[in-house]
Amino acid sequence: MATFSKVKLSGSTNGRGIKVAATATAGTTIHATGTSSSILDELWLYAYNSDTAAIALTIEFGGVTAPDDNIKLSIPAASGLTLVVPGLILSGTGSAASTVAAFAGTTNKIVITGYVNRIS
Repeated sequence: MATFSKVKLSGSTNGRGIKVAATATAGTTIHATGTSSSILDELWLYAYNSDTAAIALTIEFGGVTAPDDNIKLSIPAASGLTLVVPGLILSGTGSAASTVAAFAGTTNKIVITGYVNRIS
């Protein structure tokens, strides 16, 4: 029987938002799975844009290969939390962790928050 636990993003300090500083690949680390390929992380990520204009955001989901690992969207200005990763599943490879990172068109204006449902 599977066990579910809600955990904070590994790139977060005490569950707080993660400011996206990177403006190109490899992005700011948001989360890294464990190394196990049998433990699944279901990610729910939200973005907030503190700027006065929309900003392009790229999520690098499990790798940095474009377009295979990229989720690209525009985050509206000062509009609250925007869902950017709707419960997608990621696991380690069996020997290495898989990483979720982000970069934006403007540095330090996008904040990523969210959580992980860990399934083991």
